[in-house]
Amino acid sequence: MGAGPRRGVGPPDGGWGWAVLGACFVVTGFAYGFPKAVSVFFRALMSDFGAGYSDTAWVSSIMLAMLYGTGPVSSILVARFGCRPVMLVGGLLASAGMILASFATRLLELYLTAGVLTGLGLALNFQPSLIMLGLYFDRRRPLANGLAAAGSPVFLSALSPLGQQLLVHFGWRGGFLLLGGLLLHCCACGAVMRPPPGPGPRPRRDSAGDAPEEAEADRAGLSLSEAPPGGRARRRLLDVTVCADRAFAVYAVTKFLMALGLFVPAILLVNYAKDAGVPDADAAFLLSIVGFVDIVARPACGALAGLPRLRPHVAYLFSLALLANGLTDLSSARARSYGTLVAFCIAFGLSYGMVGALQFEVLMATVGAHRFPSALGLVLLIEAVAVLIGPPSAGRLVDALKNYEIIFYLAGSEVVLAGVFMAVATNCCLRRSQDAPPSPGTEGGASDTEDAEAEGDPEPRPTEEPRGLEALEVPSPGAGPAEPEAQAGPGRAFESV
Repeated sequence: MGAGPRRGVGPPDGGWGWAVLGACFVVTGFAYGFPKAVSVFFRALMSDFGAGYSDTAWVSSIMLAMLYGTGPVSSILVARFGCRPVMLVGGLLASAGMILASFATRLLELYLTAGVLTGLGLALNFQPSLIMLGLYFDRRRPLANGLAAAGSPVFLSALSPLGQQLLVHFGWRGGFLLLGGLLLHCCACGAVMRPPPGPGPRPRRDSAGDAPEEAEADRAGLSLSEAPPGGRARRRLLDVTVCADRAFAVYAVTKFLMALGLFVPAILLVNYAKDAGVPDADAAFLLSIVGFVDIVARPACGALAGLPRLRPHVAYLFSLALLANGLTDLSSARARSYGTLVAFCIAFGLSYGMVGALQFEVLMATVGAHRFPSALGLVLLIEAVAVLIGPPSAGRLVDALKNYEIIFYLAGSEVVLAGVFMAVATNCCLRRSQDAPPSPGTEGGASDTEDAEAEGDPEPRPTEEPRGLEALEVPSPGAGPAEPEAQAGPGRAFESV
C-alpha cells in the first residue's frame, strides 16, 4: 500500500490513497449505475400504480437531475463541513430514500423518496469523493481517475441483474428495501475519507489566535477563505470567480455540448436494434458489450494519459476521445445487421470509456485542486441542464419521425462539435498563456506533470509548488511573501474543504 518515501510536500500518490481510490470506485459506481439499474423495477411499478412508462421513468430522471443539478449545493457543504461529514450524511439520505420508497402508495411519493432524497444522497457522495481523490493523487492522478471511473460500468453490470433477482424473489418493495440497505456502503466509503497527510501540525495558538484544530482542517482540504491581516476569515463557500477563467469556460461549453449527445445512443440502442429486426435477447446483450469494453477502456485510458509524453496533452486526448465517439455515432447511423451493431458497440464502448476516464482529470488539470470543488459543482449543474435537454428531445424526435437514423446523426454531430471546440479553444488558450510574460520568480524547466496540469491555467506558477495540489495555504490579501510553515501567523486563515 505504501508509495515509498515522499519528496517534499504534496499528495502522497499512494498509501491510504489506495483506500480512498477504492471508496471512490464504489461511490462512482453507485452514482452512475444506480439510477439506470432502478429501471428494472419499472414494469412492476407500472402494474401496481397503473401508470405509463414515461410517468414511471421520471423516478430515474429525477434521481439523475438531483445528482447533476445539486453540484453547487454539494460544493458549498463540502467547503463548510468537509468531505467526510458530507459523505456520511449523503449515504444516510440515499439509503433512507430507497427504504421510504418501499412504503410508497403513490408515484408522487416515489418521486420525493427514490428520486429527490436518494438522488441528493448520491450527489453528496459523488462530488466529495472526487475532491478527496485529487488531494491524494498527483503524479498517478490520471490512472486513479481512470480506475475510479471504472466503477460506473462495473456497478451497472452488477446492479441490473441483482435488481432483477430481487424483483423476482421479493417484489419491488422488498427490492427497494434491500437496495436501501446496500446504499449504506456509501457511509463506509465516507468514513474512509480521512484528511491527507500534511507537512505537520501547526503551532498551537493562544485563545486570541486561531484554533489548534486548524492544522487538521488545513490537511483535510484546501483553503477557500480570505482574511485581512489580523482579521477574521471570510468564508468563500462557492468560488464563482472560476467562471472568469478562460480555460474553465472552454471546458464548461465542451461538457454542455458533449452531454447533449453522448448518452443518447446508449439509451436508444436496444430499441434501435429491435427496430432493425434483432431478437430481444440479442438486443439486450448489446448493452452488455458496451459495458464490458467500457470496464477495460477506463483504467487503460487513465494509465495511458499518465505517461510523461501524453500527460501534458491530456486536453487534446480528451478531444480525440470525443471525436472518436461522435464519429462512431455518425458512421453507425445506418447499421442494421447484428454484426455491424456489435462493431458499433465495441467502438462506442472504447470511446465512451475514454471520455469517462478523462473528463474529471482534464477539469482538475484546468482549474487546480484549490478551485476544483467549486468548478466541479458548477460543471455538474451545467451538465444537468444538457442531460435534461438532450435525451428527452431525442425521444420526442423518435416518436415524431419514427426514425432512429437522424438521432444518431444529431447526437454524433453534437459530440464531434464538442471535441473540435475543445481542441481549437484549448490551443488558443495555450497560445495566449505562452505569449503572456512570465511572473517574477517563475522558473523554466517545469516537469511533465506540472506542464500537464497547468495546461488550461493561464497563470504561471513557481515550480517548487506541486501543480494539481496547489499550496495548502493561501496568504491573505495584502500580506507579504509566503513564510515558512513554522512562522505562520494569525494573519492567515484556513478552512476544511
